[in-house]
Amino acid sequence: MAWNKTGGGAFCPRLTVLLLNFVPGESRGKEFFVDDHIKMKDIPKQDRPYEKCILKGPGILSDEELLAVILRTGSKHLSSLQLARKVLELTYPKDDGLLGLCRLSLSDFQKLPGIGDVKGIQLQCIGELSKRISRRTATVRNTTFENPQSVVEYYMEEMRHLRQEHLYAMLLNTRQALIRDLLISKGTVNASLASPREIFIEALRYQAVGIILVHNHPSGDSTPSREDCLFTRKVYEAGSLVDIQLLDHIVIGDNNYCSFKKEGML
Repeated sequence: MAWNKTGGGAFCPRLTVLLLNFVPGESRGKEFFVDDHIKMKDIPKQDRPYEKCILKGPGILSDEELLAVILRTGSKHLSSLQLARKVLELTYPKDDGLLGLCRLSLSDFQKLPGIGDVKGIQLQCIGELSKRISRRTATVRNTTFENPQSVVEYYMEEMRHLRQEHLYAMLLNTRQALIRDLLISKGTVNASLASPREIFIEALRYQAVGIILVHNHPSGDSTPSREDCLFTRKVYEAGSLVDIQLLDHIVIGDNNYCSFKKEGML
């Protein structure tokens, strides 16, 4: 532990070490919480995020330490570890650390001293990568979309963080496998603007035999609105005319969803 002598002749601690998540026989190791005057070189080498990752692998690192490794450097007054903590604090209280990164814009990140264009874009790309990995994983597990849960797994991580309503149309073949999904409209905080005509033009172009609508509610509450119900009815009726069935309409909230089919509304 390092100590720093103050002007008054007294000593004060410069480094506080906390042992977190300790389980006998299964320690995650030491996690260092440093004040604003501590530099990375003040932390024992084996406990610095980069070196700890080399020695024990990324699984041993906290969220803060993982982010510090990616950021690589801090700012004039902050180490990479301190900067990483401040980035995670941007997402509180609405989100829990890493989950909130997907919601933040470049300008949000740049509010922090030491975050410019390069680091800000790096952080945005982390959020985008996490969303894409989540979707690819869901696609591998669910080659067909025969139930609402498979659709929710595919879209949840991407759509629950959006600040505006987005409406997607999933175009499906006879096996209910995805031909492709299309962003039909992007609206305001409270509404997305679309017409059944736009949806079925695309469905006919790709020779889809069924479609599933998916849109999000930025409020986090997936309860369908009156407008959602009216729009769903219009799409269902239009699909009947061109022999392309509307299989479901799923509303995505923040870790919750509503399926029109499951609720008997379709």
